[in-house]
Amino acid sequence: MANSLQKQLMKAGLADEKKARKAKQQKREDVNKAKRGEIEMEDPADRARRLREEKAEADRQREAQRKAEREKKEIAAQIKQMIEQSRLERNGEVAFQFVQDKKIKKAYVTGNQQKQLERGQIAIVALGESFELVPTVVAEKIRQRDEAAVLLLNERGTETVDEDDPYKDFPIPDDLMW
Repeated sequence: MANSLQKQLMKAGLADEKKARKAKQQKREDVNKAKRGEIEMEDPADRARRLREEKAEADRQREAQRKAEREKKEIAAQIKQMIEQSRLERNGEVAFQFVQDKKIKKAYVTGNQQKQLERGQIAIVALGESFELVPTVVAEKIRQRDEAAVLLLNERGTETVDEDDPYKDFPIPDDLMW
């Protein structure tokens, strides 16, 4: 049967004698290797099952990746919505400095906002490439979703003095600007 198909392919010009001989030789070598135990001839049903399992695993991985990306986008949208709903106006003349992406940035705030920032009553959060002032409660909710979105959040009254600190008798003045 194989020879008749081979002859038909050669007559049609789709194969030549050289390719036919090479295919026969390769088939004989595979059978001989299988007999010697060098390679295992795989049952077509096992091969089909293995291919289905590999495809299913690849599909699961792609779906997990899509789900992670979708969750990341949802979190970013939640953060943006929280910031936009609760941001405070910052049209002051007092420069308040903080660190964003290893660079010192300035936010011009009012004197009252500066004191609130120092006491930890309001916080600075990132919104895209810019930043906004939000209440501490909102900043904590944002921090739960994305730690990197909160640029500055001072802790409220949790200053503990280390007994070994040589400067414990010299408190930092509230009006110190750097």
